[in-house]
Amino acid sequence: MSRYRNDPQAIRALVRPDEIHRDLYIDPELFDLEMEQLWRRTWLYVGHDSQVPNPGDFYTAVLAREPVIMIRGSDGAVRVLPNRCAHKGTRLASAMHGKCVGGVLRCPYHGWTYRLDGKLRSVPLKSGYEGTAFETSEASKGLREVASVNYRGFVFARLAADGPGFEEYFGESLTSIDNMVDRSPEGKLEVAGGVLRYMHDCNWKMFVENLNDAMHPMVAHESSAGTAKKTWESAGDPGPAPMVIEQFVPFVNNYDFFEKMGVRVYANGHSYTGVSFSIHSKYSHIGDYERRMTEAYGAERAQRILGEARHNTVYYPNLTIKGAIQAIRVARPVAVDKTLIESWTFRLVGAPDELLARTTTYSRLINAPTSMVGHDDLHCYRSIQEGLASAGNEWVSLHRNHSRSEEHGIAGTFGATNEAPMRGQYRAWAEFMTRGMTSSRER
Repeated sequence: MSRYRNDPQAIRALVRPDEIHRDLYIDPELFDLEMEQLWRRTWLYVGHDSQVPNPGDFYTAVLAREPVIMIRGSDGAVRVLPNRCAHKGTRLASAMHGKCVGGVLRCPYHGWTYRLDGKLRSVPLKSGYEGTAFETSEASKGLREVASVNYRGFVFARLAADGPGFEEYFGESLTSIDNMVDRSPEGKLEVAGGVLRYMHDCNWKMFVENLNDAMHPMVAHESSAGTAKKTWESAGDPGPAPMVIEQFVPFVNNYDFFEKMGVRVYANGHSYTGVSFSIHSKYSHIGDYERRMTEAYGAERAQRILGEARHNTVYYPNLTIKGAIQAIRVARPVAVDKTLIESWTFRLVGAPDELLARTTTYSRLINAPTSMVGHDDLHCYRSIQEGLASAGNEWVSLHRNHSRSEEHGIAGTFGATNEAPMRGQYRAWAEFMTRGMTSSRER
C-alpha cells in the first residue's frame, strides 16, 4: 500500500528542521516520487554545448530516468529533445554522441525522420494514414522540445511544464559557473576527452550532500591522502611538491582549515564551499597563464577571477562543479540504492596546456573509478546505505550548528563545518516533493 504518493503531510513529516527520516535514502516509493516531483520540476544539467559543436551533432543523456537528446540545430541553437520516436517510442539515438546523417534524426525501427528541431519530416508510406485521426494525434506533432537554457555553455533542462524559471531557480549561485568560464582568457570552455563513469551503490542524496560536508575529509581520507602526506613528509626536503601531492594532501587538512574555508548556502538546495579559500588555493603558478589572463581582462579583474578558489558548487540536484580545477560531476540516479556518477574535465580555451594536465590529473586521482579518494567516499556511502537498515534509530542527525533563525530562511554564509548545506537541500526536497500535491483526504 502506498504510504506517501497522495499524502503531502506524511512527506513533510520526514524532514524536520534538524534531522531527516531514513526513508529518504531507502524507500523505493519515495525514489519514484522524487523522479516525478523533484527531478522533473527542477533544472537538470544535460551537457555542455562544446559536445555538439556543429549542426546535426548530438549527445544523449538520461534525466530522471527519461532519455533525451541534446542536439545542435541547423540554426546553430542547442535544443533538448525526447529521445524517443513519436510513433512507437523507439530510442532515436543509441550512441552517447554522434552526428545525424543527412541532417535528420531517423528512427531505426520504422524509418520516421525528424528535423533537427524535432519537427516530423517524413513518414514512410504516409498514404496509410489518410482518412485517420493521425493529423490531430500527438505522433504527428513530432518531438516536443524540452524546456532548456544554455547558460554560458552549460545546458540545463526542465522536463515538466510547471516549475520555477531558470534564473529564479539558480539565482546568485550561477556566479560559480561565471567564474569557471571566466578562467579562460577567451571566456570559453570545451569538454576535454571522454567521461569517467562509475556506479555508486547508494542513494543519490548521499553523494550530493557529501560534496559540501567539510567534517569528513580528515577522517574518511586519512588512509589515502593521509598516507600520501606522511610518505611525502618522510622524504625530508626533496624540493617543490609535485602536482599530485599538491592535489592530494589538502584533503587531510585539520578541522580549523575546513571551518574557516566557509560555505555559502542558497535557496533551492544550492551551495558552495570555499568562500575564503579552499583546497585548491595554493596550487603552483603555471607558465604564463596569469599573463594571458591579465591581457584578456586587465590586472584587477584577472586577479579577482583567479582569487576565487571555490571547492564544490552544488547545483541541486544533479550537478557539482569545481571551477578552480575545471571539472564537474553529474549524478544520474538509477534506483533507490544505485547512482551513476559521471566525471568530466574541461579545457580553458586560450590557457596553457598545463592547466588541462592539472585537471586530468586531479580527475584521475580523485574522481575516477580507479581513484583513491573517491573510493573512500564510496565506502562510506555504501556503509550508510547498509547501516540505515538498523532499527535502532529511524532519524539521521543534521543538528550541527543548527539555529532557530533558519526558520526564516536558510540562505547565508557559514563556517564550512556547519550542516546548513544539507538542511538547505532537504528543505528544498520537501518543498518540491509536495508542491502541487493534493492529499487524498483533501479531495
